[in-house]
Amino acid sequence: TKPGDIVLVSSNRGHHLVQIVDVMVDVSQLAFSKVRTSKTLIPGIAKLDLQQSVMKKDKKGILGGAISAEQEGILYESDLTYKIETMGCQMNVADSERMEGQLQSLGVRPLKQQEENEQKKKPDLIVLNTCSIRDHAEQKVYSYLGPYAKRKREGEDVTIVVAGCVAQQEGESLLRRIPEIDLVMGPQYANRIGDLLEDVSNGNQVVATEASHIMEDSTKPRRQSSVAAWVNVIYGCNERCTYCIVPTTRGVEQSRPAESIIQEVTELVSQGYKEVTLLGQNIDAYGRDMIPKRKFSDLLRTVGAIPGLKRLRFVTSHPRYMSLGVVDAVADTPTACLNFHIPPQSGSNAVLEAMGRGHTREKYLQIVERIRQRAPDAAISADIIVGFPGETEEQFQETLTLMEEVKFDTVNTAAYSPRPNTPAADWTNQLDDEVKQDRLQRINRLNLQHAEERRARMKDRVVEVLVEERNVKIPTQVMGRTTHGYIVYFDGDIDELRGKLVDVKIDKCQTYSLTGTLVGILD
Repeated sequence: TKPGDIVLVSSNRGHHLVQIVDVMVDVSQLAFSKVRTSKTLIPGIAKLDLQQSVMKKDKKGILGGAISAEQEGILYESDLTYKIETMGCQMNVADSERMEGQLQSLGVRPLKQQEENEQKKKPDLIVLNTCSIRDHAEQKVYSYLGPYAKRKREGEDVTIVVAGCVAQQEGESLLRRIPEIDLVMGPQYANRIGDLLEDVSNGNQVVATEASHIMEDSTKPRRQSSVAAWVNVIYGCNERCTYCIVPTTRGVEQSRPAESIIQEVTELVSQGYKEVTLLGQNIDAYGRDMIPKRKFSDLLRTVGAIPGLKRLRFVTSHPRYMSLGVVDAVADTPTACLNFHIPPQSGSNAVLEAMGRGHTREKYLQIVERIRQRAPDAAISADIIVGFPGETEEQFQETLTLMEEVKFDTVNTAAYSPRPNTPAADWTNQLDDEVKQDRLQRINRLNLQHAEERRARMKDRVVEVLVEERNVKIPTQVMGRTTHGYIVYFDGDIDELRGKLVDVKIDKCQTYSLTGTLVGILD
């Protein structure tokens, strides 16, 4: 059984339908722990004596003091700081927010940029939330951790955590490469970092990469924005695309109960949030792992109807599973933004089959046709890989013609790079880097052309914009987004306008942004 399942249970009073709200998981039973054998810890005693000594000692280090204080319900006086560096996708951003919530519940605060730059203060705890999608991801992790490992070797009390997809992928090998690391944890443990750090404070190095049900988080994420928030609805991915490492690093699909999602969004609205983005690696698969099965389109309609919510977005859709009902739900739900992110990855059926995508060019265009029918002004963004093993020039041209047919608003492009533990990485028909880079340059030129064309239609329109932040390049301007996801800049006071829905007349259209004039405040 999993959270969200409805099961039939028998008792001496009869039969009962019971909904599983959460599944309690003892992470200490799933994590691998080993006692640190640093000579500076307790020199000159046997391993068994060391383990016994560690078991008897108080929590180690200043972080251990914070954990002990939190467990005893007392205020910890030391000023502990953390720093989180986040790489990769929106899922990682959401995971980092949850880890921050856990750390702050322990009394550890974020290190301010000013403290780091001007006062040269260093964090007591560093978390690197990693991404393994791009090439050389592992090397980037080792390079980034170098200065923190050096601090530890020199005797400083710093706790080093590697989280995310590289952590899941590499596991114990990270400890062998960088022995100074205290905790290696996969994405499925993002909301259990406090429990894992307790094991670290006992003097252990901890690796938590085993598959696990993801429990609901009792702490509140530390949101990076006060206007728009990420909300996970499904974790993991059951697909087996031949180029992708995500199923290996993020595990199998696990949908959250609709009641938990509704409760989280309702609470966000009560805190003043205006926009919510529902997150899933394969969001259209939401509910297919539940008993009974649920539909993502139904969840969209339900969440979109929550009183006070102004805007609702979602990512990422998979053409294999995206139903036309999802398009209809967006068209019929006033709060749903006219913005679809649907990665085709290629426009060639032969390449799509080699990728193991499970859909065709024709299926993709059928979805696009429905969007153009039900929401003609909607923006469609995508991800495309060029230079996949065996891709011919003719097949690459099919991707370009797909782009011409759809006219994407934005395409995230990448040249294929082999990822560890993926089938395509071992194929012998790899393309030369020169061919891949040539195709990447050509597709990027077309991408820029279409992005400019799509935004040009906004000229002289009055559009609704949700104001999010100040324009960092021009402080007298504010930045917001249209329902299509287009960035808009205009003159205004951020303290007055942050979180407001406003009307803006578009005066100028750039490739990836719009500039306009404030017409009026809507709320």
